[in-house]
Amino acid sequence: MASLMKSFVEVAPGSQFPIQNLPFGVFRPSNGASPRPGVAIGEFVVDLSVLADAGLFSGPVLASCFSQTSLNAFMALGRPAWKEVRSTLQKLLSADEPTLRDNDALRSKAIIPMSQVKMEMPAVIGDYTDFFSSREHATNTGTLFRSKENALPVNWLHVPIGYHGRASSVVISGTDIRRPRGQTSPPEGQKNPEFKASALLDFELEMAVFVGPGNKLGTTVSVDDAADHIFGFVIMNDWSARDIQKWEYVPLGPFLGKSFGTTISPWIVTMEALEPFMCAAPEQDPPALPYLTEKNRKTIDIPLQVALKPEGESKASVISNSNFKYLYWTVCQQLAHHTINGCNLKPGDLLASGTISGPDSGSLGSMLEMSMGGKKEIMLGHGGIRKFLKDGDEVIMTAVCQGDGFSVGFGECSGKVLPAL
Repeated sequence: MASLMKSFVEVAPGSQFPIQNLPFGVFRPSNGASPRPGVAIGEFVVDLSVLADAGLFSGPVLASCFSQTSLNAFMALGRPAWKEVRSTLQKLLSADEPTLRDNDALRSKAIIPMSQVKMEMPAVIGDYTDFFSSREHATNTGTLFRSKENALPVNWLHVPIGYHGRASSVVISGTDIRRPRGQTSPPEGQKNPEFKASALLDFELEMAVFVGPGNKLGTTVSVDDAADHIFGFVIMNDWSARDIQKWEYVPLGPFLGKSFGTTISPWIVTMEALEPFMCAAPEQDPPALPYLTEKNRKTIDIPLQVALKPEGESKASVISNSNFKYLYWTVCQQLAHHTINGCNLKPGDLLASGTISGPDSGSLGSMLEMSMGGKKEIMLGHGGIRKFLKDGDEVIMTAVCQGDGFSVGFGECSGKVLPAL
């Protein structure tokens, strides 16, 4: 059983990166060498280009994938290749396999302490789509902007709503985010909008998937085949300027209130690593249309946490505990819907879940909801208060699945707010 597997690489109890995980990412060695693909295990990164050069993967195609500066070529190969590489890595890193364990020169070259690398974007993102798939979040925001009776848009229970985001401003965890400036609604009693730094800067707790094999223009991916097009998951923070968003979103939706920055965690956790945490997805009423009806409707139990650390504070305050399993629309439904009109997806495209909120006040995925649109104060553990983000605030998102004697995590998705220019 995978849960009983042990590695010769030292992995501390409770580590997010045991041999059962092996998430993929792209890193740059501290010696200034070019970025290259790797996997995380414990506090180390395994350099896949070194293993490929040593002939430890079958065939030249896989070897060439790991000589790239992104994971796009590997993503394009599809699930059989992903599973083969994962199986090979688990064997090479296992406690009773001598190939890497007993080869001192190869082992020291291939296994690098995380403290000696810099994480880079794992893929070249050609396109990025953000969905709106949490019923709780949609209801909470709809109540704020319309009324409790008309909280959900009339189409929400029938279609996975989404919008096309800005791929160029998706950044890796640890990247600072500059407070945006833009137009906001006219002040009370005035006719003209204001141009100013956003006063209502917010985060959105999300997860996102990287697309593997795509589909040709004019073709579709069925909902039951969609999982084979998903390479893996990351945590995502969809930073949002609520005052800019409110003024601009009618009639075409989010634009500058969203496109100034989107942060993702650096390690992509595969579907195979997440299989032990599959669970039933929320029941859908009314039933989805046939093209969105899944034969085996499942989602993933991924506990999520948001912490906020004000500038100058040594500790962060946990302000939300949510879970990916709350989403009404699954990632397979999202991907199938994205292609139903013949839209072509490509390897490395990013599809985000939308804000993930749960059923109670401690599981909300945005400050907009926590503060009820700015009417309520959010209490921090050190005695501070917030309604929205202040300059210097660092938002830290984490996700860790608890297995039988092991954990599967994603690392951190973090970013610090810088003052507006």
